[in-house]
Amino acid sequence: MNDKRTFILGTRGSPLALWQAERVKALLAKSQPDCAVEIEIIHTIGDKILDKPLVQVGGKGIFTKEIENALLEETIDFAVHSYKDLPTVLPDGLGVTAIPERDSPFDALISRRYSSLVELPEAPVVATGSLRRRAQILALRPEAKVIDLRGNVNTRFQKYHDADWDGMIMAHAAIRRMEWDDRIAGVIQPSEMLPAPAQGAIAIESRIDDEETKALLQTIHNAETAVSVVAERSFLATLEGGCQVPMAAYAMLNDDTVTLEGLVASLDGDPMLRGSIQAPTADAEALGRELAQSLIAQGADAIIETLKMLNQP
Repeated sequence: MNDKRTFILGTRGSPLALWQAERVKALLAKSQPDCAVEIEIIHTIGDKILDKPLVQVGGKGIFTKEIENALLEETIDFAVHSYKDLPTVLPDGLGVTAIPERDSPFDALISRRYSSLVELPEAPVVATGSLRRRAQILALRPEAKVIDLRGNVNTRFQKYHDADWDGMIMAHAAIRRMEWDDRIAGVIQPSEMLPAPAQGAIAIESRIDDEETKALLQTIHNAETAVSVVAERSFLATLEGGCQVPMAAYAMLNDDTVTLEGLVASLDGDPMLRGSIQAPTADAEALGRELAQSLIAQGADAIIETLKMLNQP
């Protein structure tokens, strides 16, 4: 590998995105000590528009489009994303080259007084920016009032500090990465709330014809994380719901077997379709498609089409 080349890493500028970029840079420095990496911050439309729910901002690619344009224009060599923000269909010429080891995939409850969703009081006020979380909260607690929440991790905690909400729900990994574990009231188990596909995972995207960059990135790829993410993302891609539809998926590995749980729900969590299947790890992608088709047969396609129509301008 040419030790004279400096690789340019593109990322969003939020504290969490920068943590992820620095994490990838550190992993590369450990695996390839002679490699030089510089970080370039790129602002996306999702970072600029913070006064609207995600579904109204533009849907797929709102946190990735500008970064992917920089890749295609060759002003950066690779990009680091929260994998759950990455659309299932990437621009021609780009691909996910490496997936480092995954952090916690679960959600976490932030609360001054309660440690779980079932402990929340009657008609609780809960904040989240996710339709997936909203639907599952309402399925568990139909009387809850769910507040839409946007902004980076720091902004959300400031809003929580200034409000009198009973709870706020965020990705467990995001809070851990900011070293704010002491603010977590409880980790929400998948039996209560399934996470987003690929939550807690980092995707490293590059040009598919840049062999030198791809070889570098492969040195920090984690095969087990890749199996889980492939199954979860295949489920999402088959359903083609985007961020307009509450969807969730979580894959668990046990030796050479992967078990995948997934769900599709209406905005208020009723109806909610949920299923679970397993297969050899070599069949992870097919497993995601099979579970999605199973939920489609139960009516998931009708839920998705209804929500898409509601969100048309």
